[in-house]
Amino acid sequence: MEIAVLKSKIHRARVTEANIDYIGSVTIDEDLMNAANLIENEQVHVFNYRNGERFITYVIKGARGSGVICLNGPAALKVGLNDEVIIVSFATMDFEAAKTFRPNVIFPDPATNKLKL
Repeated sequence: MEIAVLKSKIHRARVTEANIDYIGSVTIDEDLMNAANLIENEQVHVFNYRNGERFITYVIKGARGSGVICLNGPAALKVGLNDEVIIVSFATMDFEAAKTFRPNVIFPDPATNKLKL
């Protein structure tokens, strides 16, 4: 049996931009992507900590070290600047393997979206 488990999580990053005139996705600072083990075009779920909105989109690589979290296209309507969001992805794996799997969970500094040292 295979099950879906949490693979990656960026916990409470701050929205720095919202661009309705883009075709869709979430742009994420490449440093955050690497730390959370996310890749470009990967499906993610985004949860808005302020208003409870939840939606699915995909990742676009943002400039390394920029702290960018930009919701694009229709998703831009579900956030406001400076809202905090949780971004997660899931992986499907064998039930037994899932018992010992450990997701990559990161907690960026909410003021800068940079990784806390």
